[in-house]
Amino acid sequence: MDLTTLFKACVKTVKVTNKSLGLQEAKSNILKINPKDGNLTKAKEIVKHISSLQTYLLGNKAAYLNVLNYLSTNKTMTEIDRENVDEKARSIISACTDLINEYKRDIRALQMSKQKEEHYQCIVESLEVYLKSVSKIYAEAKAVRVKRVIETYKLSKLEIQPSRKESLDIVNAPKDGSGDFSKKVSVPIQSTDYEEELSPEDMQMFEQENEHLYNELNSISDEVKQMESKVVHIAELQELFTEKVLQQEKDIERISYSVVDSTENVKDANEQIRQAIQRNAGLRVYVLFFLLVMSFSLLFLDWYND
Repeated sequence: MDLTTLFKACVKTVKVTNKSLGLQEAKSNILKINPKDGNLTKAKEIVKHISSLQTYLLGNKAAYLNVLNYLSTNKTMTEIDRENVDEKARSIISACTDLINEYKRDIRALQMSKQKEEHYQCIVESLEVYLKSVSKIYAEAKAVRVKRVIETYKLSKLEIQPSRKESLDIVNAPKDGSGDFSKKVSVPIQSTDYEEELSPEDMQMFEQENEHLYNELNSISDEVKQMESKVVHIAELQELFTEKVLQQEKDIERISYSVVDSTENVKDANEQIRQAIQRNAGLRVYVLFFLLVMSFSLLFLDWYND
């Protein structure tokens, strides 16, 4: 049974009664609203930027990958638009990385408890993982795009190479002018009349040329396959490079902290050495004073005895 309404009515009745009697209500910390944490607000802003990048990439992914209408969709994009998408994605990733680094510096500059420090560290790690996942979406989309461009280039090369049979098609129109010039009459390669017109030297020359074109086409196809594999490998290396850069940032930060601690330790050591030198100097003065007093005392006693 829900007693919330009854509880609110009782609280309101008590307040009215206290007000009518002139009693001052005691201050209570129950349901007290804590002030907003500025660091959490910054983290939310960074998440908002990364989310906007993710939405932008996913919204333009179909058009971005639609190279020469590969996909069955009306969404398309020019190369200039794709370059703009690349530039915008890189700028947002760079800006988010800078914001995360600045956020980490602000967190380290604060004096806080161990639990709160672990809490902020978890927030930073979550932001880095989120940015890495969104960057991976962009890297994969770019790799697929480059792969499809290479495939398109490969297909265009295959279409450009004319076949021998098509090169020997002859458009024969009747001399009486009653024929349709839009229709082609293909003369087979094995035609007896054509073979009779060609000499053995010409046949050998055409065979050599055909073999040369075939070898050239095979070499181009192999080069395209090698380029495709290299581009995919470059995309994988770029993703690995991004991971290593993030790891190196952590190592550099740890080294900077170690350098700061070492500098403080050196300062403390110099201060202790200076204090030790001062103490040694004071001790030497005391010893010298003691020796002088004892020497004068012995001289005085010797003179007095004489």
